[in-house]
Amino acid sequence: MLYVRNGKRFLDIVVSAIGLVVLSPFLIIVAAVVRLASPGPAFFRQVRVGQFGKPFRMLKFRSMVGKPQGRGDLLTAAGDPRITRIGRWLRSTKVDELPQLINVFLGDMSLIGPRPEVPMYVALYDERQKTILNARPGVSGISANVREEELMAGREDKEAFYISTIMPAKLEFDISYCQNISLRTDLRILFTTLNTVMARVLELHMPVPRPEKETP
Repeated sequence: MLYVRNGKRFLDIVVSAIGLVVLSPFLIIVAAVVRLASPGPAFFRQVRVGQFGKPFRMLKFRSMVGKPQGRGDLLTAAGDPRITRIGRWLRSTKVDELPQLINVFLGDMSLIGPRPEVPMYVALYDERQKTILNARPGVSGISANVREEELMAGREDKEAFYISTIMPAKLEFDISYCQNISLRTDLRILFTTLNTVMARVLELHMPVPRPEKETP
């Protein structure tokens, strides 16, 4: 299909380039607020698995303090004490994902596609689930509608619940998407995502940054 072979990448380059130029003042302000509000860098970088299993470093605005102490700490549930005040706003509005436009422009990601996973959990995929690796991972996608942070809240073993329930459900959405990639579907998801982000940004005011202590 022409769109999958060439059109999708063309759309990614054009939209990500325009988005980075138009949003650059806003991105600079958010980066400054994150940096001033709590100890640590403005950006969070994490290795994720990309197309054909190639690892890459995915970018986000940092929304947490402290470092992961174990496997389960790679997962974040609603109400996690590591989330900063500005981080709660970033995550609720999805503004924390905007730096991934850089990943899109560089070709590591697509605007729409399966959400990229960390290598540790990709290693658990069966052969059918691995088929999603044929596509570039996306900044947004159908599986992004799975509200995993809320679902994991209050779970004693977040990782076990994620592996047994949430991850398989997300992968089913992603497999379905990869089997039916089209310009119409991508534009529908893209505009829905943009409308959602804009509505949340307008609804929630950016909190005034206050220095926060780093968790031990």
